[in-house]
Amino acid sequence: MDIKRILKKQITDRIKPQKVMLIYGARRVGKTLLLKEIFNEFKGKKIILNGESSDTVRMIADKSISNYKRLFAGIELLAIDEAQHIPDIGMKLKLLVDEIPGLSIIATGSSSFDLQNQAGEPLVGRCTRFMLTPFSIKELSEHQTSFEIISNIDHYLVYGNYPELISIESSSEQARYLTEIVDSYLLKDILAIDGIKNAQKMHDLLRLIAYQVGSEVSIDELGKSLGISRNTAERYLDLLQKVFVLYKLGGYSKNLRKEVTKSSKWYFQDNGIRNAILRDFRPFAERSDEERGILWENFIISERMKKKHNAMTNTNMYFWRTYDQQEIDLLEEDNNSISAYEMKAGKKIPKAPKAFSNAYPNAKYNVINRENFWDYLI
Repeated sequence: MDIKRILKKQITDRIKPQKVMLIYGARRVGKTLLLKEIFNEFKGKKIILNGESSDTVRMIADKSISNYKRLFAGIELLAIDEAQHIPDIGMKLKLLVDEIPGLSIIATGSSSFDLQNQAGEPLVGRCTRFMLTPFSIKELSEHQTSFEIISNIDHYLVYGNYPELISIESSSEQARYLTEIVDSYLLKDILAIDGIKNAQKMHDLLRLIAYQVGSEVSIDELGKSLGISRNTAERYLDLLQKVFVLYKLGGYSKNLRKEVTKSSKWYFQDNGIRNAILRDFRPFAERSDEERGILWENFIISERMKKKHNAMTNTNMYFWRTYDQQEIDLLEEDNNSISAYEMKAGKKIPKAPKAFSNAYPNAKYNVINRENFWDYLI
């Protein structure tokens, strides 16, 4: 099934001389395929390189204007896949777009370590960043009817939306595929970094987070449970964000002293990865109410995150809670406009907490359940 990525048009429309487009995302979400589609459809003179190739690294190792002009003069589009493997990639991309007239660059990377850290400062004003995620429900809706998606929603809640799952028919094979991602790819970027030696600690941390989705996480308790320092636990969580395994939501506050703002909640980018970490692919209907609530909340919040990234908006996302336990799962702030979302796996439609309504009378309050989720994801 050929599913068009929403970001494809966003990227294509921004291909301009002397500009760099950086496509980030977790491993196996389709960055290489997207890059090749854009590259193949580009009508000008072009060249594509693989950052994992020693030939590519050797070719552009000489950071001189004369070398780059010899290699790329007259090229209109340079595409580099897995660019994070190229040493000092940021400065090299800057030199290329500064010195080769008419050149546009698209680069992909499975982690933000090198691309963001090395490319961030050198490319200020020269680049646009794009975050590619697993398929969104909106992307799937272009190829499936609403009836099909709604009928299969329980499956997505358990197995997630990784692109390659589309071509795998049996649930057991899909579970095997997701387990392989967790075991072979998920932490590859992190474990390659000096100082990260204990893969088991990272897996154990992910298991603890998987059980606490939707709940506020205590970094101190995580550290004690794992036998590591608070600083190490914070560092691991930061790295897991940078390889696009987890999302973090902080607490929101504007004007109410009783609001909790220092805590954080963590969500997985994809339900399938969360369940693969726990080796738990039980059908959604067979799970407890608590477990169904966790999967539903993670699913909806990850879909809202995808919607934000695909539309390239500047929406800020938070959770909201007071010290007396009044809470809302998700707050989105855009241009000083606040929208609140409560996730319910059943059909309940609770009213907005009184403290929230009093503090933010102009905010929109929404409950996303199985009856109406389509309206909030498409």
